[in-house]
Amino acid sequence: MSKKTSRDAQPRQANPPSPVRPEDERLPLGKLATFGLQHVLTMYGGLIAVPLIVGGAAGLSADRTAVLVTASLFIGGLATVLQSVGLPFLGSKLPLVQGVSFASVATMVAILAGPGNDLSTVAGSIVAASILGFVVAPFFARIIRFFPPVVTGVVITAIGLTLVPVAADWAMGGDSESDDYGSLANIGLAFLTLVIILLLSKVGSATLSRLSILLGLVGGTLVGALLGLTDFSEVGSGSPVAAPEFLAFGVPEFDIASIISMTIVILVIKTETAADIIAVGEIIGTSVDRRRIANGLRADMLSSAAAPLFGSFTQSAFAQNVGLVALTGVKSRFVVASSGVIMIVLGLLPIFGQVISAIPMPVLGGAGVVLFGTVTGSGIRNLRSVSYDGNMNLIIVSTSLAFAMIPVVKEDFYHHFPEWFQTIFHSGISSAAIMAVLLNLLFNELTAGNSRNPSVFAAKPVRVLSPSDLRDLREGDVFVDGRFVDCDGEEVPLVPDDKLEEVRAKIECGEITDTSQIPEVVAPDGDDPSDAGPDGGGTGRTDETGAAQEPPRPRREPQVHGTAERQD
Repeated sequence: MSKKTSRDAQPRQANPPSPVRPEDERLPLGKLATFGLQHVLTMYGGLIAVPLIVGGAAGLSADRTAVLVTASLFIGGLATVLQSVGLPFLGSKLPLVQGVSFASVATMVAILAGPGNDLSTVAGSIVAASILGFVVAPFFARIIRFFPPVVTGVVITAIGLTLVPVAADWAMGGDSESDDYGSLANIGLAFLTLVIILLLSKVGSATLSRLSILLGLVGGTLVGALLGLTDFSEVGSGSPVAAPEFLAFGVPEFDIASIISMTIVILVIKTETAADIIAVGEIIGTSVDRRRIANGLRADMLSSAAAPLFGSFTQSAFAQNVGLVALTGVKSRFVVASSGVIMIVLGLLPIFGQVISAIPMPVLGGAGVVLFGTVTGSGIRNLRSVSYDGNMNLIIVSTSLAFAMIPVVKEDFYHHFPEWFQTIFHSGISSAAIMAVLLNLLFNELTAGNSRNPSVFAAKPVRVLSPSDLRDLREGDVFVDGRFVDCDGEEVPLVPDDKLEEVRAKIECGEITDTSQIPEVVAPDGDDPSDAGPDGGGTGRTDETGAAQEPPRPRREPQVHGTAERQD
C-alpha cells in the first residue's frame, strides 16, 4: 500500500468563482430608485407622445386618451422588467428600457384613416404581426441581412418625415374645425415651447438637457394655462388608483392589409432592438450572443402582442436610454428594472394620464417638431455610414424616400387603388420600407445582370483634362507619375485638344459614364484603344517611323496638393 505524499494530503482548491457580469451589479435601494427615475424622465417625453398622437388620430376624448397614456406607462414598465430581469427564453437580461415604439406611429395613423377602421383594427394588426415576430425571433439573425443600414436608415428617416405634418397640425391646434385653428396664439405657443426646449438643450447642465422635452412641455402648459388654452377640469376625476382596462377599445379585429403593413414595421422594430442589444452589450462590456439576442427579441414581441389588449401599442428598446447608460456609466440591469417598476406605478395612477392629456395641442406641436425632427436626424445619421460609390445605394435611398413622401404630400394619390393596397401604401413608413427592401434585393442581393457601371444618376461625375486647358483642375488634384489624380486617388484622363469637345458632349448626354470608355472615343480611327498613352486618355502617339512619342505635357504642372490655378 503506497503512502500518500504531502501533496496528496492537501485539500483540493476549489475553482475560482466566475467574475460577476457588469450588468448583474447590485446597488443600494436609494441608488436604484434615483437612477431608475432618471431613466424614466429621459424617455418620458417620447413615451407619452405615441398615445397622444394615436388618440388624436382616433378622435378620442381627453379621458379616453388618458387611458392610452396610463396603459402605455403600465405595459412599458412590465416590458422593461421582463427585458432586464428576464425569464427562461425571455429577456436579454441587459439594461434596456422598453416603451411604445415610434416606428409604428405613421402606420397606425394610416390604418385609422382606412374606411371602417378604428383602434380595434390597429390592435388586431399589432397582435398578429407581433406573434409572427415572436415565432421568427430565433431565425431573425438569418434575415437581418436584408435590413442593412441603407434600409433601416431610410425607414427611420421616413418615420420622422411622415410625422412632421402631425407636429404642424398640433401646432395649429389639432382640430381643423375649431375657430382658432392656425391662430397666432396657437402657433406662438408652439414656437415658445420649441424655444424652451432648445434653450434647455443648450445649457451646460446635462440633467436639464436630458429633461428638456419634459420641462418644455411643463413650461408651455403653464403659459397655455395663463392664456386660457388649458383645460384641467377632468384632472382628478374618477378613481385615484386603477389598473389598465382589459380590451378597453374592443376586441381586436384582424384585417389582412393592416397586418401586412404592421408586419413590415415589426421587422424594422426587431432590427432596431437587435442593434440596441448589441450596442448596450458593447457599452457595458459584456458578451452578447445569438441566443441572448433571440431572448431579447422574444420579450419584445411578447410585450408587443399583449400591449394592445390593455390599450397600448408596439414595444421596443429606447435608444436614448442606451445613450444614458453610456453617459452615466451605470451598467446594472436592476437599475433599469427599477425604472420599470416606477412606470408600472405611474400607470396605475389615472391622474398622470389625465394631466398629460390636458396638455394643449400647440405645446405638443412645439415638442413634436423636436421629437420628430430628431427621429429624422437619427435616420440620416444611419445613412451616413452607407457607401454610395460604385453602387446603386443613392437610387435606393432617393427612390424609397420619394415613395415615403407621396402619401404625405398627396393624400389622394392611391384613392383609386384597392382598399388593401391603400392601407399598405397610405403609410409613408410602409411605402419606404417596401421600396427600400425590394430595391436593396434588386441591386445589392440579386447582383446577376447588374451593369459594370452604376447608373448615371448615382455614378461619380466623369472628369477630363486637356493639355492646353486645365480649367477643370480642382483642389486636391495632383500630378503623379505622369498622371493627374484627384483627391480620392482616381485618375483624371488627359484628352487631346481636338477630341475635348466631343468627349465632353458624350459625357453630358450620358454616352460616357466611366473613364474607362474614354480611350475608345479619343483613339484615332482604326487604332486599338489599348495603344493609348500611359495616362489612359488615348494621348499616346507615334512618329513616322513608328517610334513612340511622349504625350504632350501641360504648360504648367501642379506639384503639390492645393487649389490648382487655371491656365490662361
